[in-house]
Parts: sequence; C-alpha cells; structure tokens
Amino acid sequence: MFTDTHTHVFHPKIAEKAINQLHSHYGIHPQGTGVLDDLLTRADRAGIGRVVVHTAATDPSQVIPANNWAMDMERQSTRVTAFGTLHPDYAEPEKELARLRKAGIRGLKFHPDFQGFFLDDPKFYALMEMIGNDWTLMIHVGDTLPPEKNPSCPLKMAKLRRAFPGPRLIAAHLGGYSHWRYAVEHLAGLDVFFDTSSSLSFIDDDTLRDLLAKHPADQLLFGSDYPLFDPADEIALAERRMAPLGINVQTLLRAGTLLFPEREAK
Repeated sequence: MFTDTHTHVFHPKIAEKAINQLHSHYGIHPQGTGVLDDLLTRADRAGIGRVVVHTAATDPSQVIPANNWAMDMERQSTRVTAFGTLHPDYAEPEKELARLRKAGIRGLKFHPDFQGFFLDDPKFYALMEMIGNDWTLMIHVGDTLPPEKNPSCPLKMAKLRRAFPGPRLIAAHLGGYSHWRYAVEHLAGLDVFFDTSSSLSFIDDDTLRDLLAKHPADQLLFGSDYPLFDPADEIALAERRMAPLGINVQTLLRAGTLLFPEREAK
C-alpha cells in the first residue's frame, strides 16, 4: 500500500476560503478543492491507499476546533490518519494531549510561520517538554525570509532535534521550503524524516543531488501537499527528479505506510 504523508483537508464550509488563502500566500493555484472526497478520488487515481491529513491551529482558540476536525476526519474514513495540533499559547496543552491520545491520534502538526511563533521560542520548547517522546511531529520548515528572520528554518529544526532527541520528527518540504541549501548544510544527515511536499517543482538540480546524497534514503517520505498539488502529478515528478538520483519512488511511497500503518474503524 502507498501512503501520501502530507495532505490538507478542510470543512466544506471553509474549503474555498482556505484555498484562496493558500493561493494568496504561496502564489500557487491549488489543484484540488480541499475536501475529503476530492482528495480520496485523486489518491485512488494515483494508486495511494492512505492519506495523512494535517491541520495547524493558527491561534490558541483554534486548537479545540482543529482537533475536533482531525477526529472527524478519522471517523469519516479508515484511509485517513489525521494529525492533531497545539499552540504554544494554548492554556491546557496536557489536557488536550490526553484528549487526543484517548481518540487514538498520535501525531501533531506545527506550522510556526502560520501559527505565529519561532521554532526555537522558549514557549515552544516548554510545550515540547510536555509532548514527550511518544508522538510523531510534522513541522513546516522554511519560507522566503532568511533563516534568522523566518519563524522556521533548517537551523532551528536541527537545534530542536538536538534539544529533543525522543519524538519522531518530520521536516516538511525536504527540510525547508526555499531553504534547501541550508537544509543540506545544517539538517541533512540528522535523525529527521524529510517529506517531498512542495519541493520538487522548485529545488534546483544541484541542491537536490546534494541533499539526497547526504540524507538517508530510508528517512524520505512522499508528500503531495494536496490541495496545492495533485498526488499523481507529484508521483510522476518524483520519478523524473528523484529516480535518476538513486531514489526508488515506490519505496518512498511505502515508507509512509511503515510510519502510519492501517487502522481499524473506531
């Protein structure tokens, strides 16, 4: 079974608004509608059996609604593994972690750039202490600002890994969207998973070659970043760009299934 480890799905009432915000921020015209049925239809066409869906609370008041939505996603389809979220300013993180655990959710998504905190903020480190070692964290890394000004970057991600060696960490966007040269220098080779989301259309050939040469192949995951991109298109792109550099794309697609095995209906 193949797995797409990085997707986003929105409630139908807000999907169009969310799509427009993504377009405005990234300048990319999304390929999908952002609703679950569309994602699963596209996953079927791509030969993908499982999807990992992420959401991030943009402020503390959104933590409960975002996590309720994650739980609802898993109820809607056994093909969905949903990540919850927290925010450094949320008042009761331990209580919410317990609620997520009870619901069977064991992953958390953080997007420092959208959530308004720096990845090396002491408040986030205090939250990491509460999270402990038995969670998988998907963390957005990188953007257009230079590392010292950007809320997330490969340098901060490497610092986080060294400070918290226990939890499983996934650095989205091959270690840092638009920060790939910094990812080669500071993050590649550490015990961190990279996913391919929103990367293969933008990273240059030399940097991609250097990154894949330095980072273990068994710590690479396929991610489409749906609805920005279509999973089938991203698989084809991975074949064109990664296979010539020695990466077996089918192995890449299976790696997510090892991290996120099938689950039974609740």
